[in-house]
Amino acid sequence: MSRIGRKPIELPSGVLVGLSPGRVQVNGPLGELSQDVPPRMQIEKTETEIVVTRPTDRGEDRALHGLTRTLIANMVEGVTKGFEKHLEIQGVGYRAQLKGTDLELAVGYSHPVVVKPRKGIEFDVPAPTQVTVKGIDKQMVGQTAAEIRKVRPPEPYKGKGIRYRDEQVRRKVGKRA
Repeated sequence: MSRIGRKPIELPSGVLVGLSPGRVQVNGPLGELSQDVPPRMQIEKTETEIVVTRPTDRGEDRALHGLTRTLIANMVEGVTKGFEKHLEIQGVGYRAQLKGTDLELAVGYSHPVVVKPRKGIEFDVPAPTQVTVKGIDKQMVGQTAAEIRKVRPPEPYKGKGIRYRDEQVRRKVGKRA
């Protein structure tokens, strides 16, 4: 029994949801998102909430039930509050700065690495060793943050590199004399 799929999605004021077969559109104060959803799932909308129900109890329908509900809930949260991921840069001389809307990283290579934001994504650099990725689409924010981390992932000996703020890097013992 999907506990996540059964939970109704609360609709805050100012959020408009449009339903069509196999597609959901959500408009809110921060923007507009649309998502393809499995057409087999029944989505009912009332004034204050959305409820997703599944046609059968087969394994595939059970899996899609929770997924559909979570995708819609993330869209509603994105257009009301937005999403952000925080990255930290550790290492001597490693830093980040904004050049217009682009993010320029100096992380130990012979050249600076420039990361261009996708549509709907913006970068913030509160300190030279901190980067914040913001946007309304949860998947796009996570993907962009992962691509920035991939430029110089944290290494296990000294811990230098780009990591998520709450990430724990497993350290190894180096060579011994």
